[in-house]
Amino acid sequence: MVEAADRLLPIEVKASSRPRLRDAAHLRSFRAEYGPRATSGLLLHGGTDTQWLAPDVLAVPWWRVL
Repeated sequence: MVEAADRLLPIEVKASSRPRLRDAAHLRSFRAEYGPRATSGLLLHGGTDTQWLAPDVLAVPWWRVL
C-alpha cells in the first residue's frame, strides 16, 4: 500500500503471468474496507499485458512499474 495525504493505493503482487479477477480478491476487500480513501487497486504480475480486471483493479506487469 502507498499512502499519500489522505489517499491509499493498494498494491498486490502475483507470480501469475495471466492474472484473473479472482487474483484481486484481497485488493477489492481492502477497497471495500477503506472506502473512498482507497483508489483503484494495482495488481502487479509476471505477464506482459496491462488490463483492467475490474473498474477498480488495474493489472500491470511488475517490470513496467519498477
